[in-house]
Amino acid sequence: MAERKMVATRDAYGLALAEIGKENPNVVVLDADLKVSTKTSGFAQAFPERFFDMGVAEQDMISTAAGLAAAGKIVFASTFAVFGSGRAWDQVRVSVAYTRLNVKIAVTHAGITTGEDGASHQANEDIAIMRALPNMTVIVPSDSVETDKVIREAVKFYGPMYIRLSRPKTPVIHDNPNYEFKIGKGEVMRAGSDATIFACGLMVSLALDAAELLAKEGVKARVVNLHTIKPLDTELIVNCAKETGAVVTAEEHSILGGLGGAVAEVLVENAPVPLARVGIKDTFGESGTPDELLAKYGLTPEEIVHAVRAVIKRKK
Repeated sequence: MAERKMVATRDAYGLALAEIGKENPNVVVLDADLKVSTKTSGFAQAFPERFFDMGVAEQDMISTAAGLAAAGKIVFASTFAVFGSGRAWDQVRVSVAYTRLNVKIAVTHAGITTGEDGASHQANEDIAIMRALPNMTVIVPSDSVETDKVIREAVKFYGPMYIRLSRPKTPVIHDNPNYEFKIGKGEVMRAGSDATIFACGLMVSLALDAAELLAKEGVKARVVNLHTIKPLDTELIVNCAKETGAVVTAEEHSILGGLGGAVAEVLVENAPVPLARVGIKDTFGESGTPDELLAKYGLTPEEIVHAVRAVIKRKK
């Protein structure tokens, strides 16, 4: 397999913010004392009058973001995923989601690939927390190219948004400069008729790797990038389920309440087919390198292959 370019989605976020800052003077950025890690430092350096470091005070950051949005600003508020979704959840719920204000909560260091920082810094339940909130749009970009598109669309989109980004460098899977990202519309990345793999974030590249392995066995797996967890592309999910008859979900998140849960909800109401969820099995993580943790917790192409084989056997 050819070597792929590796870029962290958080790096793409920082670059996109700095470029957008030149184009739109209404964009402001807040950070919770993590600008070097979240990559908002480039915007801070270029536009210091529109950047606010709120310190280690995520609740205050979200409340301030809501106030700036109420004053007509397009606000990006950044911190680690575990803090943006957990520590500030009440402020997100009441001050941002309930009031439907134009705040983009762009978090980095999501999932177990936060790595050596350990369980206290690994957000494996944040998608579930955020997608349960009314008015909240939830997006998990699959690579750096898509991240750039997401941030640019976020500026145009009015309303609360949770954008989930990763710490490590991940493969660039969109090599088409004309790729069009659309909120709420999934992307079929590989055709297939035997089963469908729905994935988000860094798991999309692993799903593509799994499909390559399956192809060697004669299994044709469709791979769909479900970057938008909410609103979910229900029509695409149902069509894929009916056409392939079996579904696997893959996410760097708990199998409870995240992409797997969201897809399961759609299938049970519209197109019941065999389903397997590849993700973190209702447990906290631990310290280790990203690759070690992905392997230990079963977030690998081989585990996706195993899941696809299993659901195909369950087809009627």
